[in-house]
Amino acid sequence: MKYELETVAPSQPRYDIERDLNADQRAVVEAPAGRLLVIAGAGTGKTRTLMYRMAHLIERGAAPERILLCTFTHRAARELLGRVEELLGLDIRRCTAGTFHQIGNKILRRHGHAIGLAPDFGILDNEDARTMLAGIITELGLKTLSARRFPPAKVLHDLIGTAMGTQTPLESLLRSRTPSWAPEWPVILDVVERFTNRKRRANVCDFDDLLGLWHRLLFDPSVANTGMALREGYDHVLIDEYQDINALQGALCDGMSELSGSLTCVGDDAQSIYGFRGADFGQIADFSHRHPNAAVHKLTTNYRSSPEILNLANRSIAFNETGHPKTLRAAKPTGLFPAVVPLRDVFQQAEFVAQRVLELHHPQTLPLADIAVLYRDHAHSLELQVELRRRQIPYAVRSGVRFFEQAHIKDAIAFLRVRENVHDDLAWLQVLRRWSGVQRNTAESIASRLSGTDHTQSEGKSMEAVETRLAVHRQLLALAPAMPPRTRANLEKLAALWTRLLDEDHRSPGAAIREIIRMNDDDAERTFAAPNYHREDLERLATYAERFCCPSDFLADLAWVQGLPLDHAGPSKPVDDELILSTVHQAKGLEWPVCFVLGLSEGRFPSSRAATSPTEIEEERRLFYVAVTRAKSELYMCYPTIDTYDDTSESGSAGQDGRSRLLRPSRFLRELDYGPPVFDRWQISEEPLSET
Repeated sequence: MKYELETVAPSQPRYDIERDLNADQRAVVEAPAGRLLVIAGAGTGKTRTLMYRMAHLIERGAAPERILLCTFTHRAARELLGRVEELLGLDIRRCTAGTFHQIGNKILRRHGHAIGLAPDFGILDNEDARTMLAGIITELGLKTLSARRFPPAKVLHDLIGTAMGTQTPLESLLRSRTPSWAPEWPVILDVVERFTNRKRRANVCDFDDLLGLWHRLLFDPSVANTGMALREGYDHVLIDEYQDINALQGALCDGMSELSGSLTCVGDDAQSIYGFRGADFGQIADFSHRHPNAAVHKLTTNYRSSPEILNLANRSIAFNETGHPKTLRAAKPTGLFPAVVPLRDVFQQAEFVAQRVLELHHPQTLPLADIAVLYRDHAHSLELQVELRRRQIPYAVRSGVRFFEQAHIKDAIAFLRVRENVHDDLAWLQVLRRWSGVQRNTAESIASRLSGTDHTQSEGKSMEAVETRLAVHRQLLALAPAMPPRTRANLEKLAALWTRLLDEDHRSPGAAIREIIRMNDDDAERTFAAPNYHREDLERLATYAERFCCPSDFLADLAWVQGLPLDHAGPSKPVDDELILSTVHQAKGLEWPVCFVLGLSEGRFPSSRAATSPTEIEEERRLFYVAVTRAKSELYMCYPTIDTYDDTSESGSAGQDGRSRLLRPSRFLRELDYGPPVFDRWQISEEPLSET
């Protein structure tokens, strides 16, 4: 029997390059196949240009299955492919598209046998990988050797990933970053080798392996045939968000396009802000040095922001000495000047933002979701979150949790709760479950014992409370001998911390929190899992707590603020209408009609850690550039002039309380004074409310 298949002729493209693109975008889309770097400024249609470039290649005969598209999120790849399909009227699902890790997974499934990896290998998430690594450390007895400072599994796993991502031998990375661990270097390298071997025996990969083993397939001479097959498999390689790739990903991009010579990389060096995650700025900055014959195109017509906002952004980023210079041009008509707003302190800053948000929301009927508040670090939003709750302004924290809902904040508050009320079994459970070395079942048992502590009957309630707290200390020491060695040692440390928290010097809530921070920083067996990342949050909490003399008043205020409903800010507000709070890093790629940028004081933005490094200052300036270019129409740049944040590493003039200092505006604001005005300076006056 003969069966005739009716083929459907490809439909005509549904796009018109002349109509849909500007001249700079057309030049990118129609550029001949080759090595091409596209410097796409903020709001210049980067995704649109990459989409049309891909459609143009397919229309000119490129087979979709021979195109490799790398993006930084699976969603971005899916959306880009969907839009290309709409333009062409074709099914292009045969295209290899996704994140680097997704593509690495696909390649290893097909070719991993060349390096002994079965196609049905499993993938360990970060927690599973660290558990395996911790098991090896425990088996070798390293965890129990108190005289040695062996790194915990999480730290070691991060170092392995950093070494792989930066293409640095682990031994070299250890020598440069951990000189104090010198006696442990040989043991660390042995543990890592055992970790690698165990993963291979179990036929599993962690996320780092998905890229590291892909790189091995490409460049290991022992599997040269497989490397050649990978290079021959693709005619075109396209990379999105090129400014965010690390050295390993850069090598993969160059390797996969080595034979075809067709590599299109789209990104913006002025928005390279992920150096702390291992992104290698040199990949985009030095592209032309690695590929001398590459064409470099720039997209500079901005469709997002007003001319006034772009003038400010252009002036700021021009102070960076590295990168590809460009000047953004606005397609929108003229608008309002950005505003620089000096405030007395972080509390007045919060009041200003909240009041201005309500003014924009009610009289001007601007949805709250069209307003964003951006900041350098989540800790800088504490006072604002409190003020928004007081005024019942609904808000959403983008890619994060509300300040008081963070685990390490809850942990610190739990210490204060049990100090004020030793019978609070839930707070004891919070403390003990997070306390290093105490298992879950053990924590529940101990919490029950401590919350039920009997106290000596004494005259007066204050004496009764003191005796009860001392009884807790005795209970902890009494329970310790019956516990396993590690639990016993950690209960004794908890007893010591408890004693310090009972000192009169640590009676105030702020002082108590700072003592918890100090203990957490000094002790090898730390209270919190990642103290270096949370210290600023805890310092901010301590500063906020210092407004209260009495711990019970502080806890009552927290309970009240946390318990406020956030279900309305006005009668016309839709249910899902919320003010957006976000770090600048999380806001990259997004846009809002109105943006507030908080904490633009020297030492906050830029951070004090970056101030000593020209390279880091340039990244901080790029972060500022990202912040201001999120705004479409209105931009408010706020900075407090008095600092009550207790960090002795930062310079300033001490106030009478030893913690208040005068702050200078951020250098990124001071730099804007060179040349014609690019902002208005607002003066804030406080009018007392009239009595009614």
